[in-house]
Amino acid sequence: MAKVASYDLLKKEILKRSYHPIYLLQGEESFFIDDLTNLLDKSVLSEAERDFNHTTFYGVDSDVRTIISACKRYPMMSDHQVIIVKEAQKLANIELLELYAKKPLKSTILIINYKHGTIDGRRSIVKTIDKVGVIFESKRIYENKIPAFITTYFHERDIQIDVKATQMLVDYLGNDMGKLVKELGKLEVVLSGKDQKITPEVVEENVGISKDYNNFELIKAIANKDKVRAYRIVSYFEKNQKDNPFILTLSSLIYYFNNLVECFWLTQRSEQAVMNTLNFRNTYMTQDYMAGLRNYNVNEVMKIITNLRTFDAKSKGIDNPPYTTHGELLKELVYKIMH
Repeated sequence: MAKVASYDLLKKEILKRSYHPIYLLQGEESFFIDDLTNLLDKSVLSEAERDFNHTTFYGVDSDVRTIISACKRYPMMSDHQVIIVKEAQKLANIELLELYAKKPLKSTILIINYKHGTIDGRRSIVKTIDKVGVIFESKRIYENKIPAFITTYFHERDIQIDVKATQMLVDYLGNDMGKLVKELGKLEVVLSGKDQKITPEVVEENVGISKDYNNFELIKAIANKDKVRAYRIVSYFEKNQKDNPFILTLSSLIYYFNNLVECFWLTQRSEQAVMNTLNFRNTYMTQDYMAGLRNYNVNEVMKIITNLRTFDAKSKGIDNPPYTTHGELLKELVYKIMH
């Protein structure tokens, strides 16, 4: 049986109650591993069936033979039993699970929750599981893919979201999927039963991000060389450093200027070309790049990227005068970018 590598496809299978005897859910991004584990956990058994047919093991204090013994039991008053192995990366001699994987029971659904890495695909346990079940690798999502994830998340729940509101969430939360989905869930609850879409005002009110003073607006000001606006935002950040950490602002600036460099090599610097190059879904997201192309040249941008690396080091205490705050670093950085 071929592995199901797609998160969306695997999720659809589970919702249709089409199950496999073994799931190896592994990779660097914990959110998708936990989400699929929880979905299986909730969908296979009813509440009445769980008492006798549901077992959870933890890798750090379990042994393989006990897990195999549990997997070989038959369910009681149910078509299935569910065995979950959490923190499987800490399970000693995990390769011995192959003994069970060679001849799994159809009535047992074994879920191996393996985080912060993968089992070497050349090992026989992986090849054996691949023949009878599913191997899913949960990869970290790059930040440029997060807007699409947010849009899809709300689309599946019949909720619209404004492009600027999406970018505010991306700039504020980055690709920390656990934190991101938690905040998306808050917004979903707020709009429950309402025929509305998520706007910057809704994000500001419920997530705590200012619609006027955020990384999205700072980059827009810098791209347009609006010094007054940029310095006003930086001053706000300095007064509210807890809600506007320097590291997130720096990350947003690095992302923007690295992308802007790519745009300079385009033979045609149209909005459509920029959108295609950066894999954006609409031209609204390209506006800051069009402004950057107008207001900066490639040499200036290369110098800015060098400064960004320098200030990244300074934020970690390298060649940074003592008692210099992150707010002061940001002021100096923005000044260098715009002069």
